[in-house]
Amino acid sequence: MRYRPFGASGAAISTLTLSLGLDSLARGQGAASDLIYCALEAGINSYRLETADPVLAEVLGQALVNVERKLLNVSLQLGAGDGRRGSARDFSAEGMTAAIDRALQISGLGWIDMALLEEPGEHELPQSSLNALKALRATGRVRYLGISGETEVMDTYVSTGAFDVLATPFHVNSDWRVRSRMRAAREQDMAILAYEYFPDSLNTEKKAVTLKKPKMGLFGFGGWRKANPLASAGTFAFLHRTPNWTAEAICLAHAMSDPSVSSVLIKASDAERLNILAAVPEKDMPPGLAAQIEMARVAA
Repeated sequence: MRYRPFGASGAAISTLTLSLGLDSLARGQGAASDLIYCALEAGINSYRLETADPVLAEVLGQALVNVERKLLNVSLQLGAGDGRRGSARDFSAEGMTAAIDRALQISGLGWIDMALLEEPGEHELPQSSLNALKALRATGRVRYLGISGETEVMDTYVSTGAFDVLATPFHVNSDWRVRSRMRAAREQDMAILAYEYFPDSLNTEKKAVTLKKPKMGLFGFGGWRKANPLASAGTFAFLHRTPNWTAEAICLAHAMSDPSVSSVLIKASDAERLNILAAVPEKDMPPGLAAQIEMARVAA
């Protein structure tokens, strides 16, 4: 595992962050604990709770109890209720404070490194909520405040200077708006977490080809025919054709290659998948792949 500075904090964070949601409990608490132990063995020191669900917080706390707390980075996603279907978003001062205090009490973690607000709308954060977050940070229950999302309102939140962390989708085909937002975040000394590094639009070779395939002109003229051997040129088809690399591994390596990204959020249902993903930081991307990614992206 490789590590990077966490923004301007001086702390070190693993290039991979294991994201844990209610689906992590699908095979039972024991399986969820084993997954966290596997992550620790792989050198992952960063974990995100997608919800303040008490069972999830308890499992994480018990798995990390014997690790020096200062060596860990634990974030809690806020604004998605308890993560269960039908639960309401709650960015109220009372709701966020209660969620953090409950997670801390049950997990025994001592503090939450990052409180990440999930896609807050333009008018969803009243001054009382911001004051509550500042109070949580002042009392040491939370160390850093962050926002997570991809809507244009994220630009406004980044520009305020009130947040320490930006979590954003980032992949080989991210557009200029995402890249500009990341650049603005770095100028604010914000740490950046990347997620959705392998979007559905690229998870099969067919999608990777058609995503960039030239459109047919009026009445079918002006486009390439399917029989054209160069029909996939300038597309992301190479993601699925690179020997000894999967498309997901290439996309993950690409996300980690950006020096502004502190860590990439990953999901894993079992130890086998986790170990596959954890091996990617130790591999160097094949020569020429970075150029191919850039050419395919620019060809949009």
